[in-house]
Amino acid sequence: MLARVLRGPAPVIALIGVAAVVGALHGGFTDLFVYQHGGRVVLDGLSPESRDPVTGLRFTYPPFAAVLMAPLAPLPSWLAAGLWTAASVAALAGVVALVRRVLERPSPGWLVALLTLGAVALEPIWQNLVFGQINTLIMLAVLVDLLRPSRRWSGVLIGIAAGVKLTPLVFVVLLVLVGRRTAAGRAILAFVGTVAIGVAVNPGWSGRYWSHGLVDAGRIGPPALAHNQSVYGALTRLLDARPSILLWLAIAVPLAVAVLGVGVRWWRRGDPLLGTCLAATSMLLASPVSWSHHWVWCAPIALVLWERGRLAAIAWTLVFVARPIIWPGYGEGREYAWTPLDHIVGNAYLLAAVAFVAWAAGSFRQRTADRVSGPGRQKVKLETFPADSRSG
Repeated sequence: MLARVLRGPAPVIALIGVAAVVGALHGGFTDLFVYQHGGRVVLDGLSPESRDPVTGLRFTYPPFAAVLMAPLAPLPSWLAAGLWTAASVAALAGVVALVRRVLERPSPGWLVALLTLGAVALEPIWQNLVFGQINTLIMLAVLVDLLRPSRRWSGVLIGIAAGVKLTPLVFVVLLVLVGRRTAAGRAILAFVGTVAIGVAVNPGWSGRYWSHGLVDAGRIGPPALAHNQSVYGALTRLLDARPSILLWLAIAVPLAVAVLGVGVRWWRRGDPLLGTCLAATSMLLASPVSWSHHWVWCAPIALVLWERGRLAAIAWTLVFVARPIIWPGYGEGREYAWTPLDHIVGNAYLLAAVAFVAWAAGSFRQRTADRVSGPGRQKVKLETFPADSRSG
């Protein structure tokens, strides 16, 4: 009887319940306060430029996101915190279960709960929880759309996610490149729908949002802060000033395109999970701001790496548990005084991502060589392998 209970959903449900209680008792989640304020902007007609009275911060997401946050606005902070934490942990458990299923590994309830709890040790995950961020929910929406293509409305969740945070638009590009153009079309239509909803709710706010500040990293915090593990953040720290838009684009765009290209190749080879993780990596590298809590994708990447190389998975996990990005000192401009060694340590997430991409590219080349060569056969170049031109 006990074994049957442990194999079922009960352990995961219990974990979600505990998360709700802990969230309600802890409360004080900075970004959740801002989300509630965004909801009040919609419900109470407040100025979009107004600041949350608790944190002093403005709501910086697209207007559509504020519409989604409206149900949170009337709730007392403790109840909102409890529900939001439960939803975030439930989404994380969903990610674990979905990734395990794609990897064709057993996913009894007790193991999903254990892995979910273990994932909380990863700095991006617990940062997401203590800030009351939305990233695990967005990650689950993207993975469901990409890894369960048989769904009738596949692509819509990605479009909605992009309407909340623009960066998931990279997954629309992924859909196009791997030949899933119908799903990509649905994603685009859904995204356009979110923009239309925002315009209908507050035309003035929408006009200002879409015409100004989309590439201004400073509008949501100092880009030099160590927690900004993006190419733009690394350049800002290295140059002791914000780089020009042209310099940032000249470095970030080719790098992101190359990473996405590796992901497309793996997808066409029959590994959409690894392809999706690489697309997420390109998103994190290219975005002007990738706060450490945006790096929740480190959890599914760790599961993927575990199936392919234990040492790589352990090394990857240790980076995100140890949180080396803050070791050199951070905040109040300390990043501008970093030494060369500090830059290496302080950009650990960024460098770990580059290493992950290099591993994926090298593994692809090796697998291609293994597949096209055999006893008495000469290896042929990677570019001639037919799988590279399939639409998958």
